[in-house]
Parts: sequence; structure tokens; C-alpha cells
Amino acid sequence: MIMMTGSQYDFDRLSGKADDALSGPEAAALYEFMTAWNQRLVESGEFVEARGLAAPVHTRRITLRAGVPVVTDGPYAETQEVLAGYTIVECAGFDRATEIAAQLTLAPGTPGDNWYVEVRPILEGAGDLDA
Repeated sequence: MIMMTGSQYDFDRLSGKADDALSGPEAAALYEFMTAWNQRLVESGEFVEARGLAAPVHTRRITLRAGVPVVTDGPYAETQEVLAGYTIVECAGFDRATEIAAQLTLAPGTPGDNWYVEVRPILEGAGDLDA
């Protein structure tokens, strides 16, 4: 699974709500890049699934306090980065998944050096926990 991170600020930039929001051409370049990236994965047969997630302001966190579930609405001041979206690929191995994910660092309109993606294998069974 390739996981893309973001913050409420990043979502605001994309939606035009931030002072330094992406311009129309900048947003178009980002969407064009992502569309081409996904299409290459489809064409190579490595694409499984991809989804973007709603902004952190639409998040709820459930914690356990004194044995009782407590629900808190987001966004969360103590957490800047959240999962913004993901892509699942089925490819030759972890190194190939890393190559695919690394392409995302070149996406236009991202926060540059402060932005990252993560790659993590998906567990297929309880035996995978040993790894």
C-alpha cells in the first residue's frame, strides 16, 4: 500500500481555501500528474485500488478513556499529518513498490521537501506478523 500524507492545510491549498492556494494551472498540473501516474499502473497491470480521503476536518477519533469510548471530531492540533489517500499495487516486490511510490515525490503542487509517501506491505495472514 502506498500511503500519501497531508494536513488540513494541504487540503485547504487544494480546495482553494488557503491564502497560498494552488492556482488553477497548478491544481490542473497536479491532477494531470496523478491521472498519468495511475494510468501507467493500470497499463502495467500493477494497479489494484486507489482512494483519496476526505479532509481531516471530517475525521473522528475514538479513544478509550476509563473503559468508555470517547469520540473527538477532527482536525487534531497535535497531529499535523494524516492519511490523505492511498494506492494499492500488486507488483514484483517491495523494491518495485518503492520505485512506484518514489514517482509521487515529483508531483507538482506538493509541499516539496516537507511531503512524503509511505510504502507498507499489506498483511495477507497472521503468519505475516512474524516478518
